Amino acid sequence: MPASYAHRHGLRALGAGIGLRRDFYEALPRTERALDWVEIIPENFLTLGGRTQRALDACRERWSVLPHGVGLNIGGPDALDEDYVSRLSALVRRVDAPFFSDHLCYSRLGGVHLHDLLPLPFTEAAVEHVVPRVREVMARVGRPFLLENPSYYAKMPGGTLAEADFLRHVVEQADCGLLLDVNNVYVNAMNHGYDARAFVDALPLERVVQIHLAGHEVRPDVLIDTHGASVCDEVWALYRYTIARTGAVSTLIEWDQDIPSLDAVLDEADRARGVLREELRR
Repeated sequence: MPASYAHRHGLRALGAGIGLRRDFYEALPRTERALDWVEIIPENFLTLGGRTQRALDACRERWSVLPHGVGLNIGGPDALDEDYVSRLSALVRRVDAPFFSDHLCYSRLGGVHLHDLLPLPFTEAAVEHVVPRVREVMARVGRPFLLENPSYYAKMPGGTLAEADFLRHVVEQADCGLLLDVNNVYVNAMNHGYDARAFVDALPLERVVQIHLAGHEVRPDVLIDTHGASVCDEVWALYRYTIARTGAVSTLIEWDQDIPSLDAVLDEADRARGVLREELRR
């Protein structure tokens, strides 16, 4: 079996983390509760100063900080935004992130930011478009890079590949890592009628460096990936299934709207840490 992506790049499992959100700028750096690392949305930190910079600097003194972007537009037809990539690279170096990540999607079209993470067609042509862009970003930033599997509510037309095969082709040909969002797997599986565990088994699990866990909204005919609730029991079960196959990997609790108290989010991180410890003991 080939060495894992994490092993080849000297990346260790960091444990359980949460996101640095504006609601927590004051409380998070002072918490006395267990926390292993912090994730930031880099778009919120590309221009630093004042309260934002103080919160980031205070967290960086205590924990590893990992940037997880939403604006790279790795799958879009527009050229990569040179200014954005340069500022992202500077931020990654400033926080000395061991790796960084973004979504396998497109988010800009004709220079217009769409304020959404839209799915790509599952085609060889899309693979051929994305792979050199990923390689360019990694070369410019100079750190290992992960792509996240996005949630989606309609399949782009013209697909010729299964979703898991599409993900595999991209990350293997680009030689990047995979950020596996387990909630997205569950939401997509329920919305599109496939088996979530079989999907996980079909992925290049040796490239999984990080996992996201989040909540979603259940509607009569669809699940909506909101990041606005606690992780449901079914997603926790899928997480355990996944961790049993990947081994312990850095795990983040995502909570981006209807944000509760810091303690409530840290409670979720504690539960993820418990699963990771069980896997290490096993």
